[in-house]
This record gives sequence, structure tokens and C-alpha cells, in this order.
Amino acid sequence: MDNVSPTPFVPLGAVHLVTLALLAALALGLVGLVRARPRLEPGVRWGLFASILALVLVELWRAALEGWLRLTTFLPLELCDAAMVLALVTLLRPRPAPAELLYFWAGAGSTLAMLTPDLRWSFPRYEFVVFFGLHGLVLAAALVLVYGTGLRPRRGAPLRAFLITAGLALVASLVNFSLGTNFMYLRHKPPVPTPLDWLGPWPVYIATSALVALVVFQLLALPFRAEWRAARAAARWTH
Repeated sequence: MDNVSPTPFVPLGAVHLVTLALLAALALGLVGLVRARPRLEPGVRWGLFASILALVLVELWRAALEGWLRLTTFLPLELCDAAMVLALVTLLRPRPAPAELLYFWAGAGSTLAMLTPDLRWSFPRYEFVVFFGLHGLVLAAALVLVYGTGLRPRRGAPLRAFLITAGLALVASLVNFSLGTNFMYLRHKPPVPTPLDWLGPWPVYIATSALVALVVFQLLALPFRAEWRAARAAARWTH
């Protein structure tokens, strides 16, 4: 792919929009397949696991070749990297708690990353393929686990996910202070335009990002609120 003359990436251009549409179709198709044929669910999970792991290994191999493989490369302290690790773990052993956290991390972080990617080159460059492949498959894994296998978020999930995310940010800030890194952009904004530019200067954008995350988590929980209300009403009746 690197032998092909590179084409500059155009945000929300034709290639970008087609890629988003294809990834959405893949995720919805896998959810529909698992719901229609539950016996295929293990195969779908293992297929997603193998695909995500393969892309992660390709990324690490590329990092080693290009000389930017560092200890910090292995630290999953970016939200999307943490979601990738969580996706691999949860695909291997599906459980409600990690599945609901993956749903919020992928639904917020991976989706935003794909809508506003920091990419220089477009398809078929390696960077483009790996970036959208990883983020798209992680989002697909979250949707399959929640809507396909039925590991739906439980009542209070948005707040739990927010608190865990805040804990991850705290760990990232400590690592940033110790190693001079910039995980989760807590020390400064990236050098390229991102949605963080809309949220104020440092450190204001950190607080406003947290508020936006809480709102997005609440929005992602909307499909489940009727179930939570019904479960709470049923619990009242039993008492």
C-alpha cells in the first residue's frame, strides 16, 4: 500500500463518508446476524477478536520498523486504546460490566475519532486502513455485545462509565507528569485542529470535555432507559 501515490485525506470527503457507511453496515450486519442466528455468536466474537488483534500487531510491527516503538506505546491510556484492550478482553469473556463500559467508550470515543480523524493520507494508505479498521471493529464489537448478545447496560451505567473514565484520566495525568507524555491531551491540545479547539483553552477544555462526555454517555443510554424504568417498577411491586 505504501507504493501507491498518497492521496491527502479529506475530512468528510467521499472516501471518508463511504468508509463510515461501510463500517456502520458491517456493525449493523453483525448485530443482525447474531440476533437472527445466535449459534453464530461465538464465531462472530472470535472473528472480531482476531481482526482487532491482527491490526494491533500490524501497528506495533510498523512502529518497530519506523523506530517509534516505545514503552509508552504499550500503555493503553488514550480512551480509544483502552477501548481496544477492553474489546479484546470482553470478546474473549463476555460479561455485563466490561461490555457496558466498552459500549460507552466505543460509542463516544471511537465514534468521535472516526468522525474527526487526525490523518494525513487517505485510502489505501496503511495509516488509513489501520485507523478505521481498529476503531470501526471496536465499535462493532461493542454493538454486537450489547445489542447482539444482550449484555445491555444496567441502571446507573452512564455515571459508572463516567467515573471510570475520570479514573483513567487521573492515571493518565500522573503518567504524563512522570514521563512528559500527553495522554488524553491533558497537558496540551494536539497540534492539528480537533473538536477540543471548540472547548476553550487549557485547562478549561479538560473540564468542558468531561461535561460533554457525561452528556454523550447519557444520550447513549437513552435506548435502555425504558428497560430500567420497567425493572425499577417491577422491583417496587415485588416489595
